[in-house]
Amino acid sequence: MPDAAIIDLGLLLLVACVVAIVTRRLGFPYAIGLVATGLGLALAGFRAPIPLTRDLVFTVLLPPLVFEGALHLGWPQFRREAPLVLTIAFGGTLLSALVVAAGMHAGLGWGWPAAALFGALIAATDPVSVLALMKGQHTDPRLKFLMESESLVNDGAAAVLFALVIAWIAGSTGGAGGTLLTLVQIAGGGVLCGLVVAGCLLLVAGSSQDQLVETTLTVLAAYGSFVIAERLHMSGVLATLSAGMLVGNWGRGRWLSDHGAQGMIRLWDFFAFLANSVVFLLIGSQSASQFLHSEPYARSLTIAAAAIALVLAGRLIAVYPLARLFDRTALALPASAKAVMFWGGLRGALALALALGVPAALPEHDALIMATFAVVAFSIFVQGLTVPWLLRAART
Repeated sequence: MPDAAIIDLGLLLLVACVVAIVTRRLGFPYAIGLVATGLGLALAGFRAPIPLTRDLVFTVLLPPLVFEGALHLGWPQFRREAPLVLTIAFGGTLLSALVVAAGMHAGLGWGWPAAALFGALIAATDPVSVLALMKGQHTDPRLKFLMESESLVNDGAAAVLFALVIAWIAGSTGGAGGTLLTLVQIAGGGVLCGLVVAGCLLLVAGSSQDQLVETTLTVLAAYGSFVIAERLHMSGVLATLSAGMLVGNWGRGRWLSDHGAQGMIRLWDFFAFLANSVVFLLIGSQSASQFLHSEPYARSLTIAAAAIALVLAGRLIAVYPLARLFDRTALALPASAKAVMFWGGLRGALALALALGVPAALPEHDALIMATFAVVAFSIFVQGLTVPWLLRAART
């Protein structure tokens, strides 16, 4: 990397630290401050030294964010809340994707391949955004757990659905039976891969009392499970999620020493801070560039408005009808919690990563990327700024 790029990257991290200090004092979400700063820097003529690409977000930045979030998901509570979490995460993602795809096809005339791809990539709430939003907010513990766990799981669900749509477009699913087999391979294989990789590395860690060795092995678990799963055409996101849950629930207190476990948590908190800082600054910078160069503006505004409205409608259908299925059970959600889960379903880095990987041959390729940036910008600024108010209202 050239010296100038290293200096620019260092300045970005310094800016991120200053933004973190300022936003904490002002009492609003850190992620929003980063995106706003990225927009400001781009409009001022500063060009980020790192381009926002699918490989950067999906392969470099997403695994540590998913792994760090999964470390803190307690298995006893996840098992108790699993029916509700999995129903909204998987069923809700599918319903939301269908609403968005049908709307883009019928309302804007997009072809089914582009509409289905956009519906899949924009359906899930993004753990990068949701976890960043929930940190620092005084939230009901159960609601906080539900939002974080659902965002992590439906992240994997969206990635699986996106892969299925890609396979359908390529004609490689082979009918209903082939689609089901592909689903099992991608989702089930991803979970199994994460458990096997993390389990083997924990066994190695158990033979060492060296804190640095143990911490290094958790890094291998996070990235190794993701890379191996993706190479085997499985879900890397679900692999890293399951690896993180295994390390967080089974590794601590059993295979990792007390010093190793404490060092691991501090390291992953640091990794999450770095990844959040880079990804949100780049989102702001890239969003400014995207909107400045999108023409014609009237058509772009129409697409953006339609996409935002459809995504909100899809999230509404994903939360309220499915949550109502549990109204007469111990997993029932109060109305305030449903409202927070609906409005707090932020989109961010995952949607952009998947959009940047959409085949360039699609006629709607440029419009799809622009629509994704529009939804992400609305999600972070409008929803992100108002969710803290909803959280305060939910506590009263």
